[in-house]
Amino acid sequence: MREFGYRRASDVQGAVALLGAEPEARYLGGGTNLVDLMKTGVERPALLVDVRELPLDRIEATDTGGLRIGATVTNSDLAAHPEVRRRYPALAQAVLAGASGQLRNMATVGGNLLQRTRCGYFTDVTRPCNKRLPGSGCPAVEGEHRNHAILGASAHCVAVHPSDMAVPLAAFDAAVAYETADGPGELPLAEFYRPVADTPHLETALPAGALITGVTLPPAPVAARSRYRKVRERASYAFAIGSIAAALDVRDGVVHEVRLALGAVASRPWRARQAERLLTGGPASAEAFAAAADAELAAARALPHNGYKVTLMRNLVIAVLSELSQPPAASGASGAATDRSGEAAR
Repeated sequence: MREFGYRRASDVQGAVALLGAEPEARYLGGGTNLVDLMKTGVERPALLVDVRELPLDRIEATDTGGLRIGATVTNSDLAAHPEVRRRYPALAQAVLAGASGQLRNMATVGGNLLQRTRCGYFTDVTRPCNKRLPGSGCPAVEGEHRNHAILGASAHCVAVHPSDMAVPLAAFDAAVAYETADGPGELPLAEFYRPVADTPHLETALPAGALITGVTLPPAPVAARSRYRKVRERASYAFAIGSIAAALDVRDGVVHEVRLALGAVASRPWRARQAERLLTGGPASAEAFAAAADAELAAARALPHNGYKVTLMRNLVIAVLSELSQPPAASGASGAATDRSGEAAR
């Protein structure tokens, strides 16, 4: 590990100034991803700016009826918050599906959004990786790619984003607030992660030196009836091989509103807008859910060893939407956050 300096920021602008004064500095929140990458040599910061004690640890209602979640709110506190569980249950379920209790106690909301891919070629500094070393190549395309992207990838990178939390945030149109030396700004989550194209090392649209200060969830009544489902290779403490955040409002058998985002299939949470358009105003039936899934996944470009994800995600869409289309007493869906994330789609 490279020798590094350490400074604890006392306020947001002070943190931004510290990072601006050192081009090789990094913000430190919970450190659950950054410190691991420092140990392996993937990250080699000259300075860590600790932002954990900044006053960004609250979850508050907004004037419009949404929620604002501070960047240093821990994953554990986010999942346990009664308004999150009541109004956005899929978000609480997604957080509980990630990592372990100990890690959730340390990990922060801002850090979760910025975590790096777990692609083995990225984390191994002895191997080429365009995300880590631009222009060096992407050996995953012809190598080990069983858990890699089927949507939105390119020949330059097929890694997936590992966050569970970001998937329901994408479904619920969250926006990311940040601070720079020039003042505050905000990015819709839909624009926060950059497309891979030929620059996979440029992962977000954040301005240089920006500090995430919070995430805003707009009011979304449909989100109160939502679910997150995660499929993984073991029952706990594993990253997804496929996941879904879904919310559904059915009235008289017709889909009034639907939200759908897919995880572990692309370099960013994949908002399934094509499926949403096809479903809205149509019947809430298994046949309609299957047709919408097929339309969304028509853009999939599977590699030789990850084609199973297309079938997996199709089955997830059908299963979760079918459950949500049932009356609450029958489906068990409510504002209470329960973790059924270990179940596989059949």
